[in-house]
Amino acid sequence: MVGITTDTLVARKMKALVYDEYGSPDVLRIEEVAVPAPKDHEVLIAVRAASVNSWDWDLLRGKPYIIRLGGFRRPRYRTLGADVAGRVVAVGANVQTFRPGDEVFGDLSGCGWGGFAEYVCAAETALTPKPVGLSFEQAAAIPQAAVLALQGLRDSGKLREGHRVLINGAGGGVGTFGIQYAKLRGARVTGVDAAEKLSMLRSVGADEVVDYAKEDFTARGPKYDLILDVVGNRPLSAIKRALQPGGTYVMVGGPMPRILQTALAGPLIAKFTKKRMKVLLHKPNHDDQLAWKELTEAGRVVPVIDRRYSLADAAEALRYFGEGRVQGKVVVCMEASTS
Repeated sequence: MVGITTDTLVARKMKALVYDEYGSPDVLRIEEVAVPAPKDHEVLIAVRAASVNSWDWDLLRGKPYIIRLGGFRRPRYRTLGADVAGRVVAVGANVQTFRPGDEVFGDLSGCGWGGFAEYVCAAETALTPKPVGLSFEQAAAIPQAAVLALQGLRDSGKLREGHRVLINGAGGGVGTFGIQYAKLRGARVTGVDAAEKLSMLRSVGADEVVDYAKEDFTARGPKYDLILDVVGNRPLSAIKRALQPGGTYVMVGGPMPRILQTALAGPLIAKFTKKRMKVLLHKPNHDDQLAWKELTEAGRVVPVIDRRYSLADAAEALRYFGEGRVQGKVVVCMEASTS
């Protein structure tokens, strides 16, 4: 291992946000635990910032129950947090890409979570060099949300110049990245969310905004080439009505019954109407992280951060996220001791 020695790691403690039972943010607590040692293909990161995602919220509550696979009675991972940014402090024997001192960001959902802590181990394949010119907080806001937006629009949605795009639930992380990306590709974008988020949606490039509480976007005149749905609050019959012939609906998030319905009914709807209905499966991807690194370094996309919390107040970050009022992303910032 290169960097911090094993003996040093064994003697070292760190603060982490932990939980041992599913529930509300009340079950979360800060605890001193051992600093993990990286395996052969892992790096140890001094975490500088980690952002909150809907997956963290679902794992905290243990709902929907399918989220409990691998830990039905008790959480499989004691520490949540997948999106991180920080500095490499040690590397495993077989790591080729990074060295101590490198600044990185990435999505740890495929290699053990643990981002809401002062240190975390991650597979080197989960990480990408941090965008030059971005803060650690901005970099931590990128991985899951931005990659979901990219895969939903570019890959599943086959986004093209001139497309009319609607993003339902546009005020969160996926939506704010999605609006900016779609505009870069020459699309006309409508953002749907709560009234208090509409000004922010305009600020990141939305051509049109809709207050979901006052207007049903599926009952309006315009029809869309591509609908990216983060919340799944409209029936498929209404969604189908809002699509252009040949249009595509991509479901990124929402209630599990609606996700299953879309997955099962989608092929039949496509067969008889030529309107595609898809469910996007989250796929952490280094190349997609690299694409966002380049876009943010060039100043073409800017992460939207609503609030920043200290690690000591990380439970409140989850609580605020669960209220559904977040505009963009919520970030947990670590103490200076992790520098």
